[in-house]
Amino acid sequence: MQVRDLTKMAMCVALCCVTAHISFPLPFTPGYVTALTFAMSLAAYLLSPRQTFTVIFLYILMGAVGLPVFANGEGLSRLVGPVGGFYFAWLVAYPLLCLAKGSPNLKRYALTNILIAVPITYVGGLISMILLLDVNLWQALTMAVFPFVFGDVLKAVAAAVLGVKLQKILEER
Repeated sequence: MQVRDLTKMAMCVALCCVTAHISFPLPFTPGYVTALTFAMSLAAYLLSPRQTFTVIFLYILMGAVGLPVFANGEGLSRLVGPVGGFYFAWLVAYPLLCLAKGSPNLKRYALTNILIAVPITYVGGLISMILLLDVNLWQALTMAVFPFVFGDVLKAVAAAVLGVKLQKILEER
């Protein structure tokens, strides 16, 4: 890997750590509304699939060993709790988004995010909530999906706008 790639990856890991704290809890779900998925989308737009996986893995690893990078400051317990499925789904969702992104194009970036990364993330969250909270599918949907759809679509579009601009700038250099 080149220094330029490592620098981009380090910046994406740092951005994930910072944006995770731009968050707030909802009273009816263990999940948090967070800007983290915005940062992971940017990583997918700016990096290769392997680099994107590495960035997200490093972010999760940092939280698992106790660094205060998760939204609520928890460590390993966050990963094995009812929202752990979201974290592990990101390891699949965002590298796949990266594979499908194509050339920098606002509509393509936004649609691939909304149609690939967002649903995969929800499936991970649904699975962990159903298994660990002993709730049915409808209850899990009301905790893991419905409250987040609008915000996730907005974050996908915002990340696409910035991702296209940044990708074009990076290609020029």
